[in-house]
Amino acid sequence: MTEVSAQAPRADGPVVPDGFPRQAGPPPGTGPEPAGPGRPGVAEPVRRAVRAFTGRALGRHQAAVVRIGFGLVWLAHLLREWPHRRVLYGDRSPWSTELADRLLSDNGAFTVLPWFGGRLWFELVYHLAVLAALAVLLGWRTRASTVLFLVTVLSLQNRDVFLGDGGDNVVHLMAVYLVFTRCAEVWSLDARPGRARTGPSGVVLWAVLGAVLAACQYGGFAGGSLTWTGRTFPYVGWSPLFWGLWAVAGLWWLLGRLRPDGEPRAVLDALANMVHNCAMLVIAVEVVLIYATAGWYKVQGSRWQDGTALYYPLHLDYFTPWPGLSALVGSMLLPVFLISYGTVIAQVAFPFTLLDRRVKNALLAVMMLEHAGIAVVLGLPVFSLAMIAADAVFLPTGALLWAAARLGRVRGGGFRRRPAP
Repeated sequence: MTEVSAQAPRADGPVVPDGFPRQAGPPPGTGPEPAGPGRPGVAEPVRRAVRAFTGRALGRHQAAVVRIGFGLVWLAHLLREWPHRRVLYGDRSPWSTELADRLLSDNGAFTVLPWFGGRLWFELVYHLAVLAALAVLLGWRTRASTVLFLVTVLSLQNRDVFLGDGGDNVVHLMAVYLVFTRCAEVWSLDARPGRARTGPSGVVLWAVLGAVLAACQYGGFAGGSLTWTGRTFPYVGWSPLFWGLWAVAGLWWLLGRLRPDGEPRAVLDALANMVHNCAMLVIAVEVVLIYATAGWYKVQGSRWQDGTALYYPLHLDYFTPWPGLSALVGSMLLPVFLISYGTVIAQVAFPFTLLDRRVKNALLAVMMLEHAGIAVVLGLPVFSLAMIAADAVFLPTGALLWAAARLGRVRGGGFRRRPAP
């Protein structure tokens, strides 16, 4: 955030760098005044907390990993299902367009697929989803690409809500949250050195997206999916969100071009930091709720109580991509029992481990390994990768920087021959 210049000293006391006048100390020999409500002893921690909340984007590296993870998950899903795209979401789907329209009229879910219909429009939306996922993965024009990512995720998933599983639900939620984060501050094309922040390409993209949004809003073909008000709480449609994001992006560019060091840009930057920090908090709470509810529901299940819950999916054809491996794991009753009980204990205990950083990090590593095992043994890669990407919000910054340094060393200089002395 751009720092506001310090004010000139006044007679009532010196000025600290952040512009707040410091109260004059007590006369010599009188001793310090006791701290009380409204006095500096209490106000200083509050000021530091407010300054941290508004002064910088917290969890920048975690947000970047979440962005990369979910961009990769959705891109991998779209590419894997590309040969079957018409059966899943298009004109060959068992869930016909008429049935989809009836359900959409009841639940009011957002999707752009019914706007025109036909195979050409579907192919355009599907391949736009591929490009949006790739742009989010790389961090290119992230303010625009995250919105397109949101639109395409909602459009395809709401076309047939009966296809999704837990992983699709997580992708659905995170696509909404990523729009409000500053997830391209690091490890993105937007953050590369020398990139023009106020170049003409951004303005052209902003103008094109505004024209497309206006055509969709007032063209008469969006139906009831692009409205200003909603039928359920909070009674706000999708139009205020899209037009608000478009207007804020234009204001951001204008202030960066005209007054990059002015106070209006500093206020806008502080608001962006607050929105980002709130979105990261929501993501963390969402992950905690997922694990807590899953764990407590498992506690109530008889198969989890007797430790045999893992045994049954290992003998279902739908969850056995490697029949030999599934049969081997399912034949070892003691590991099945321990994994079943360990899963319940880990999920129930996860919210409480946040109170201790070391315990949280250890349990987080165990849960990520468990999700990797689920992807391989049970054949649920989208669900597992989505949960691993969501877990990344709790990863320590030091571990992320260490991993990035090792990756950069391998990519940039790990295989280079050292010069001769």
